Amino acid sequence: MNQTKSIKIAVVGDVHDRWEAEDGEALKHLGVDLALFVGDFGNESVEVVRAIASLDIPKAVVFGNHDAWYTATEWGRSKCPYDRAVENRVKQQLDLMGEAHVGYGKRDFPELDITVVGSRPFTWGGSEWKYNDFYSEWFGVESFEESARLIAGAAADADCENVIFLGHTGPTGLGEAAEDPCGRDWKPLGGDWGDPDFAEAIDRTRSAGKHVPLVTFGHMHHQLRHTKHELRKSVVSAKGTVYLNAACVPRIIVERECSKLRNFSIVLLEKGTVSEMSLVWVGEDFAVQREQILYRQTESATACS
Repeated sequence: MNQTKSIKIAVVGDVHDRWEAEDGEALKHLGVDLALFVGDFGNESVEVVRAIASLDIPKAVVFGNHDAWYTATEWGRSKCPYDRAVENRVKQQLDLMGEAHVGYGKRDFPELDITVVGSRPFTWGGSEWKYNDFYSEWFGVESFEESARLIAGAAADADCENVIFLGHTGPTGLGEAAEDPCGRDWKPLGGDWGDPDFAEAIDRTRSAGKHVPLVTFGHMHHQLRHTKHELRKSVVSAKGTVYLNAACVPRIIVERECSKLRNFSIVLLEKGTVSEMSLVWVGEDFAVQREQILYRQTESATACS
């Protein structure tokens, strides 16, 4: 591909069942080259996953904690609304996504000179290794070290020069304040709720000489739990990499006169470098009704308005 051309990427934040046929049309009208989904499609919402899997657009996906809501934890299993002896909705979702799912794997887009590498799927975040039975059964992983090795191994196999990391929870190291991209906004307030295995894998990938222009994720919603007076910081730039928390939730809102707006985070890559990020809200005519610049080269801002 001619690398003088900008590459336009849409990052779709936590869906939480807010996905409609119009969202697929909006992506086409936005003219994106690639769509990245950070997971949390719903509480094991197979039909939402089915709709997104059917999109005829280059895409990569990771699953979030809600996508194993009734499977990964004892509490969730006790609340499960379906018969787990008859249905396996985690498997159904993984099967539907097929090779688009990059958790613990990668997907090459040679026409864009981009490889998307997925972090640990179904993650809840935090510095304590949890749900070992789930990760052992599904992925043969029983520690952060084993998890980091899998993620870094996928990146080492990348066919393209530029590696984009896609996660549900972001990596550790982006700040410990409650307002930071992965900061804990519940009591006890503050602390880094990112994934340490994700951070380790990114460091190993950089050390191996790969170029990492973008790391994007969701999970920690922009609207903070402990205050309504400010929003979570959504963008950090460090070591030649721009980190984007795309979890502007809810991603579909109803405006005056019952018109809907749906949001997407748009990332522009030029010559392997993030040149601009914006949060856009698309209206019912598929035109951009609002746009907030989140990042331009050396400047950044807070998201979700």
